[in-house]
Amino acid sequence: MSLSLVVGVDGSESCLQAVDWAVDEAARHGLPLRLVYASRWERYEGGLPFFDSGRRPSGEILAERIAASATERATLRNPDVNACGEALAEDTVTALLAESREAFAVVTGSHGRGELAGSLLGSVSLTVAARAVCPVIVVRGGEQNREGAFGRVVLAVGDPAEGSAAARFAFREARARNAEVQAVRTWLCPAERHAGQTLFAHEATTLLYEEEATSILDEVLDQVERQHHETTCHRDVVEGRAHRVLLDMSERADLLVVGALRRPDHTGLQLGRVSHAVLHHCACPVAVVPEHL
Repeated sequence: MSLSLVVGVDGSESCLQAVDWAVDEAARHGLPLRLVYASRWERYEGGLPFFDSGRRPSGEILAERIAASATERATLRNPDVNACGEALAEDTVTALLAESREAFAVVTGSHGRGELAGSLLGSVSLTVAARAVCPVIVVRGGEQNREGAFGRVVLAVGDPAEGSAAARFAFREARARNAEVQAVRTWLCPAERHAGQTLFAHEATTLLYEEEATSILDEVLDQVERQHHETTCHRDVVEGRAHRVLLDMSERADLLVVGALRRPDHTGLQLGRVSHAVLHHCACPVAVVPEHL
């Protein structure tokens, strides 16, 4: 049985962008599309008396309409994609996390209904990205980035422990898009020389930091690149703060891929500072790929 690409929908403008992106993604990978609207409408309406036994709660009707509307939009965008919608009487985060257990990926918009378009990432998207079992793609950025106009998937190479799954995902995405991978590892050396350190020693220290970054990049990429030899990969070792470098690169990227460790106890949100920064400010869609310990 093929895994589905799951999309969290709520009728917002950000959600509609996520639906459009997910339809194209499902078509690239030959996946069925599952559009899920989750709401605890029974929390507000379940205790109300109904004199008409045939009357359904208005929240339930609204939920079904939102799911049906998203499904219709997906079908109009690409009739060849097998799309189905469902309304669930469940908390949104709980529902999407449950869906992530048997999904190729979960797709969300960057903001839900009622959230300001100019604000930072919505709480639902952030929590799902931090805790889901499967990759989570938060659809954000400009139209060109969302439509895949640049032919580039940027892979952020962090700790080697969290890099393997993210690297494999980035290469699969690049192949499906006929795009190239731009893998980047950043490094920083101390801003000032230690007391008594000569200029030569400081330059040697700088070189050491750069070589270490190159070694990590090679460790993460060598095997994956051999398995995906048909995909072009550019390796970049860049001096600078990781989130700033990645945000700059995202302006001309179709997708930014970052890794995230998932500990067995699932405590905390399990997202690093770099992941938080790109999820809030990235100029293109962001994929958070879990690496399970």
